[in-house]
Amino acid sequence: MAQDNSFDIVSKVDIQEVRNAVDQALKEINNRFDLKGSKSEIKLEGEKEIQLASADEYKLDAVKEILGQKLVKRGVSLKNLTYGKVEQALGSSVRQKITLQQGVPVEKAKDIVRIVKDSKLKVQASIQGDTVRVSGKDRDSLQSVIALLKGKDLGIDLQFTNYRTN
Repeated sequence: MAQDNSFDIVSKVDIQEVRNAVDQALKEINNRFDLKGSKSEIKLEGEKEIQLASADEYKLDAVKEILGQKLVKRGVSLKNLTYGKVEQALGSSVRQKITLQQGVPVEKAKDIVRIVKDSKLKVQASIQGDTVRVSGKDRDSLQSVIALLKGKDLGIDLQFTNYRTN
């Protein structure tokens, strides 16, 4: 077998850490003087969405900032969050959806494959569902690919998993 070494490039959010960050953010919102009585809330809907709601846009921005701080403290990259537009809700309140990015989107996967091919390293990159597999004979080449991709800003948080060598 010629291709002995490989690794996968994935973009996943640890949903348990998101749940913990939401709980911590809710505690802080309930204790903050400027947000008391504002009916601000954060709900985790399934494993793909977070729903924010508050009395007005100013308070919604404060809720977003608190949630962002808690997510960063828990090791969840903010690059994996996609903010929807702010919508008017009942009364004068507002709400906003945040989508959690799970997996590497097809456009980003194509960009990763192109970057790897343009690097002229002796490795192959292939898209496999929502992951990108990079394989090659030489471990150093694989590590060079990891370093190359860490240096690029693709707009999503990348993790490098299943590093296999023979």
